[in-house]
Amino acid sequence: MTTNPVYPSELDALLAISSGLNAEGGNERFKQIMHQLLSDLCHTIKKFDITDEEFWVAINYLNELGERKEAALLAAGLGLEHYLDMRADEKEAAAGNTSGTPRTIEGPLYVANAPLSQDFARMDDGSEETEAMWLHGKVTDLQGNPVAGAIVDIWHANTHGCYSFFDPSQSEYNLRRRVRTAADGSYAVRSILPCGYGCPPDGPTQKLLNGLGRHGNRPAHIHFFVSAPGFKHLTTQINLNGDQYLWDDFAFATREELIADPVKITDDKLARERDIHAPHTEVSFSFALVKAAESGEEERVKRARVME
Repeated sequence: MTTNPVYPSELDALLAISSGLNAEGGNERFKQIMHQLLSDLCHTIKKFDITDEEFWVAINYLNELGERKEAALLAAGLGLEHYLDMRADEKEAAAGNTSGTPRTIEGPLYVANAPLSQDFARMDDGSEETEAMWLHGKVTDLQGNPVAGAIVDIWHANTHGCYSFFDPSQSEYNLRRRVRTAADGSYAVRSILPCGYGCPPDGPTQKLLNGLGRHGNRPAHIHFFVSAPGFKHLTTQINLNGDQYLWDDFAFATREELIADPVKITDDKLARERDIHAPHTEVSFSFALVKAAESGEEERVKRARVME
């Protein structure tokens, strides 16, 4: 019996062929990545003596995940999207780069091209009779100088934890707006106070989390893209203090510097100035942007997004 001198085992040969290592075409980096993934997977199957039935349950789960379009949700729930932020933070620290407002995950529910306003926008369509929110702040550089003309792209859930577009009961771009900052770097929006929410209870993400003994809940939060010429694009979100899941976010998005304190406003004069004729909640949050070393840093990460 002879032995292949290149592949010491049948598994080595299988992995080399299946990942294209001995093929002339294809992408070399992709081949190496696939070889590592397939190798790790095969060794996991062997280590845990995974049965054929368990294997096919996993394959069917992937089919279900795709049918429900929850792959991005699962990536957040398993901490993989957060790990990308950890890697970016690590690289910046190793390079000695100064950081501004911290990044955190984008999540899967952004919709591009929301209406753009100058200085101020009303985000809600008035369909929900609930507590109003006045959200405001400034965009500055690291020295505190205002960044005029920055685009603050904001989106959040309604009182049922649902997002427009993905929730057909809501109007187009409800609770989604872009605001261009004023000369002093300020922005303001009138909206409604969002609530936290959980993964679809009948979906594949929650099914996997159940198997891990984990919940799928998120605290009340507000998403942001903040961009301006000459500055690094910022993807972040703020969590509202006081939520029971503030430090137990299934998507691992909470960061100390990204917690905002909701303040109850009962001043009638201030309410009238804001055209809010009832007590409301004020949320203040400002952003410090970092100068871009190259133009590519001004753009958000390329990924599939609705309407983009």
